[in-house]
Amino acid sequence: MSHDAGAHGHGHDHAPAESRRAHGHDHDGAGHGHSHGLVGQSIKRSTEGVRAVSLSLLVLGLTAAAQIVVFAASNSVALLADLIHNVGDAATAFPLGIAFALRSARAERVAGLFVVLAIFVSACVAGHEAIDRLINPNAPDHLIALAVAGAIGFAGNWIAAQVRTRAGNRLDSAALIADGAHARADAYVSLAVIGSAIVVALGLDIADPLIGLAITVVILKITIDSWRTVRAGA
Repeated sequence: MSHDAGAHGHGHDHAPAESRRAHGHDHDGAGHGHSHGLVGQSIKRSTEGVRAVSLSLLVLGLTAAAQIVVFAASNSVALLADLIHNVGDAATAFPLGIAFALRSARAERVAGLFVVLAIFVSACVAGHEAIDRLINPNAPDHLIALAVAGAIGFAGNWIAAQVRTRAGNRLDSAALIADGAHARADAYVSLAVIGSAIVVALGLDIADPLIGLAITVVILKITIDSWRTVRAGA
């Protein structure tokens, strides 16, 4: 009876130990799996963010390159305003890409602020050029090429906007969403370049710098909207 009790006691003492070891192993395994899952998701988010930013940079870079060629020939201040803004828009890809590569929420918020600053600076430069052209009139040339440049600007910005917005929504990135809204608004701004070519062709040369000023106002509005988006996501 004492032997049975001893056996029973031994079994009782040993079973919890095995259970504890098994539980500890399972828990560690589960904990490892959970941690690994978080790291995997972080890497996936970083990779997808960098990919989206890189693709939009390529699209906007090609867009700006095409517009530079046309501006050199046309000398349109409306196109210059759009071009300056597109270059600034493309430049925002660098801080965003770095933030995603670092997998840092803080760096991402800083990148969002850089996006807003870049938009504001482009508005100031575009406004300065438009005012200078009003003071020193100089009608643009090569109007067909100017209209084509506007169409290229629209297409490039629209594609970049889709890439950024979709990725921003998937990754819950306020900075990327703000940059997507920025590019989408830029697409409509580029249509103003086509309008400039049309009205100048009709003999209204002063319309080119006036449209440049209108584009400046739109860019300032984009600045305010982007700031609100970034602040809300901070």
